[in-house]
Parts: sequence; C-alpha cells; structure tokens
Amino acid sequence: MLYTKYRPQKFAELVGLETVKDNLLNQVQSGKIAHAYLFSGPRGTGKTTTARILAKALNCENLKDGEPCGKCRFCTQIQEGRFVDLIEIDAASNRGIDDIRNLREKVRLAPAHGKFKI
Repeated sequence: MLYTKYRPQKFAELVGLETVKDNLLNQVQSGKIAHAYLFSGPRGTGKTTTARILAKALNCENLKDGEPCGKCRFCTQIQEGRFVDLIEIDAASNRGIDDIRNLREKVRLAPAHGKFKI
C-alpha cells in the first residue's frame, strides 16, 4: 500500500503540521510528556501518523534529538502494528459504552515491554 510505504516516520517528515510537530518534538526532547494526548480532526490530516511517530519517540531505544530511530525493536513493532503497548482506536467505529469500558481496562495496565503505554 502506498499510504503505508510513504507515511512519514519521523517528526521532521510531517508536512503541514508545523505547530503540532514542534510542540510534540519539544516535549519529547525536554521529557515533559503530558499524561494524555487527543488527536482530532478531519480524515486524512495526519492524526494517526502523528500519534504513531509520538509513540515511537516515547518508546525508541535509540532516540536522537527527539526523533525515533525507526530501526530498534520498538520502532519496528510500532511501524508494523504489533507493539503490545500501543492501543489504536477509531472513534468512528469504537464509540459504544462497551468500547470505552474495554479501553479503560487496557489503559490501567502498566506497559508490558515499552517505556510508555500509548
């Protein structure tokens, strides 16, 4: 799939999200990470891509200047969608009360492998 092949993998590769990119990068570099982030907006604006880059940056084993390496086991697992400490939800299809209860149960658990549960 082209959208997967050419999806940005680092903050520096994000286009059109300068303020968001700069804020997240500064937070990662300074270690001042919020307890939660909410990515919202129209379809196709980079929410999932930005969230995945943040997830990689927070868990990367070889972080350099706030940018994920893209090669360590955690970066690779996140890119491939198999990182156990990453929970992705689509609010359009996961908005029922049972979905929210399930999410609440999952986020209560400590990270199994990474530094952060995302």
